[in-house]
Amino acid sequence: MIQEKLTSYFLDAIKKNFDLPALSDYGGKTYTYKEIGEIIQKFHITFEKTGIKKGDKIALIGKNSANWGIAYLSVVTYGAVIVPILPDFLPKDVHYIVNHSESKALFVASNIWSKLEIEQMSDLQYVFGLEQLMPLHSRIDHLDEVIHSLNGWLNEKFPKGFDAKHFDFEVAENSELAEISYTSGTTGFSKGVMLLHNSLAANIRFAQHHMPLLPGDKIVSFLPLAHAYGLAFEFLFPFSLGCHITFLTKTPTPAIITKAFQEIKPRLILSVPLVIEKIYKKKILPTIRKAPLKYLLNTPVINKLLHKKVLSAVSEGFGGNFTEVVVGGAALSEEIESFFKKIGFPITVGYGMTECGPLISYASSSEAKLGSCGKAVDSLQVKIDSDDPQNKVGEILMKGENVMVGYYKNKEATALAIDKEGWLHSGDLGIIDKDGFIFIKGRSKSMILGPSGQNIYPEEIEAMINNRACVAESLVVQRDEKIVALIYPDEEVVKSMRMTNKDLEEKLEAYRKELNSHFPPYMAVTRMIIHTDPFEKTPKQSIKRFLYQ
Repeated sequence: MIQEKLTSYFLDAIKKNFDLPALSDYGGKTYTYKEIGEIIQKFHITFEKTGIKKGDKIALIGKNSANWGIAYLSVVTYGAVIVPILPDFLPKDVHYIVNHSESKALFVASNIWSKLEIEQMSDLQYVFGLEQLMPLHSRIDHLDEVIHSLNGWLNEKFPKGFDAKHFDFEVAENSELAEISYTSGTTGFSKGVMLLHNSLAANIRFAQHHMPLLPGDKIVSFLPLAHAYGLAFEFLFPFSLGCHITFLTKTPTPAIITKAFQEIKPRLILSVPLVIEKIYKKKILPTIRKAPLKYLLNTPVINKLLHKKVLSAVSEGFGGNFTEVVVGGAALSEEIESFFKKIGFPITVGYGMTECGPLISYASSSEAKLGSCGKAVDSLQVKIDSDDPQNKVGEILMKGENVMVGYYKNKEATALAIDKEGWLHSGDLGIIDKDGFIFIKGRSKSMILGPSGQNIYPEEIEAMINNRACVAESLVVQRDEKIVALIYPDEEVVKSMRMTNKDLEEKLEAYRKELNSHFPPYMAVTRMIIHTDPFEKTPKQSIKRFLYQ
C-alpha cells in the first residue's frame, strides 16, 4: 500500500482551495470547493442517519455533471463503495448491476429514473435525483425528516463555523474498497472490477508527479465519468490539485468539444483516439491537402516555417492554452501521431485498463517514442510473457499498487485474470524495448472503443445474433467508426427454407432491427454483411478476429 490516502487528497484539496471554483456544468452552475465540502458533509450525515454503513454500496448513474462528481465524492469520502454505471445502459442492465452490487442507495438522472422500475431493485433503501440532489423515492420513513434537519446537524458538527480551518472528515484507509466498476451491463458478460482506495490513490499520485497540471488550472471533462480513464484523469486527479473542472453535459461531438476548448482554454486535454482522428480528418486534413500547402509542406527548405504555422492553427483549435494532449483507450493512428509529432504538437499516448484504475504506462510528449504507449508507472511492475520481450511479442502482464483485488462475486473470472503469483493478465500483446517503452502489437481482447469512449464487447452482440435460426456464426467488428456484423449463414437452414440471397438479406435486416432494441445506441449494429466462408479459427476454435478488422 502507498502512504498517500485517496480521501486525504480530496480533504486537502477542499481545505486549500475553499473559495475557488471547483466544478462547473458547461453553460450552467459552478460550485466552489467550499460548497462541495458542505454538500459532502450533509450527505455524510444523511448516510449515517439512514443506516448506510461504511462498506455499503451506492450506485450512481447519469451523464457527466458537477452533481455526478459531488455524489461520487460524497460516497467515497464517507467510506461507502461507489458503483458508477454508464448512462447508456438499458434499464434491465441497470437493474442487474444495482442488484448484483447490492447497492443500498442510488443517485440517478431524472431521464434515466423515469425508465427504471423500483420494484426490480429490492435492496435499495432510497433514491436521490442528480439534478437537485434531493430524494426521488424512499423505503425508509424518516428520510424527509433527516433532510429537513441537515442544517441543524451541520451546525452541531461544526460549532466553530464551517470554514477551511475546521472542515474535516475521517480519512479512509487505502486497504478499503472504493469502487466497483462494471465493464458491461449484460448478465453473463458483466464483471464488477473491485478497486481499492489504494489503486485510485496510486493513479492520482503518479499524475500529480508526472502530468502537466497545476492548482487553479482549467480542464474540460467530456470522457464518460463512469469509465476509469475519464474518472481518474478528468476528475479525481485535477480535483485533488485544486483545478477548475467543467463538465460537458451534452453528447461530446467534435464540434461541441472544440467550442468548449475555445471558451474554457483547458490546460491539459484528455481524449480518446476517435475524437482526435475526427478533428484531424475534418479540420486539419482538408487544409493541408490543398495546393500549394500540400507541396510546400514537402519542401525541406520552407517546411519548418509552415510546420510552425500549422502548429499554431491546430493548437488554437484545442484552445491554445494547453501543455499536452494525452490519448488513451485505444491505439492512435500512426499517420496522425506522426503528423502531430512532425509539427511539434505536444501529444502522447498512454495505456491502461479498468482493472488498474486505469493507468499502466505513460510518458510525457517530450519523452514519448512514436508508436509506443509510454513506460510503466512507478506503482506497477510490467513484463512481457515472452522469452525475448524486446523482440518477441507476448502478453502484457502487470503487478502492483494499481491492480484490482478481483471481480465482485466472481472468483472464477478473477482466477482467470490474476495468476497465483499476482500478475494481472491484460489480454494485450506487446514488447518492451531496452529503454522500457511499451509497444502494443495486438489486442487479444476483442473490446471495441465506442464513439464517446464506451467499452463495447462484441461477444455480447454475437451471442444474441448466433441464436438466430439462419446464423451459423457471427463476428462483430468496427469499420469506418461503425459497428458491423459479419454473418456466416447456416447453410442447412437456408437451404431447407428455400431462401434466396435477397430473402436472407431481408431476414438479417429484420434481425438487425430487433437486435438493436436490446442494446444501448452506442452498440447499435449498422449493417449485417453475409460472409460466404466459415471464419478462420485458432486451434482452440476461437475466431481469429484480427483477420477481419
